[in-house]
Amino acid sequence: MTARLPRDRVLDAARAVFVTEGLAVPVREIARRAEVGPATVYRHFPTKETLVAAAFTEQVFAWRAALAGGLADPDPWRGFRVAVGKLCELQARDHGFTTAVKSAFPRALDLAAMRTTSLAQAARLIHRAQESGHLRPDVGLADLNLVLMAGTGLDAGTPAARIAASRRFAALLLPAFRSV
Repeated sequence: MTARLPRDRVLDAARAVFVTEGLAVPVREIARRAEVGPATVYRHFPTKETLVAAAFTEQVFAWRAALAGGLADPDPWRGFRVAVGKLCELQARDHGFTTAVKSAFPRALDLAAMRTTSLAQAARLIHRAQESGHLRPDVGLADLNLVLMAGTGLDAGTPAARIAASRRFAALLLPAFRSV
């Protein structure tokens, strides 16, 4: 196996525990859930802040991948719909993680640069769908942001129920974005 395997297990465990239990979970608990020793965690992530930053960065990459997938779709309307659906699902999976990271470790990452890059991708996604004539011309970044903010209010108990609720939310909302 590759040397990256323990690192990936640590990141998976950290993301899962940060989402369900918050950022205050001890590194020893993350190591236990990743089935590695604390020394392995610290070998890959010298501080808890670097572990949180890495977990958050991977999440940002998932957001960017959803947007890039929408942009790569040859059908701009389908690309928009699929990307928005994925973003809603990622928001449901996030369950406050982003807010906690921004609050607890405001200087751990260049959040402004991450946001700027994501917003540029989202703007291109919107523009493509509008140029195809399928997305209403009055839809903008603020509307997409509103959708994602509304998605944070989906409190369906379990992660699976939140994801199902986010999919339903997106399915109900997307027809309102379509041009007549």
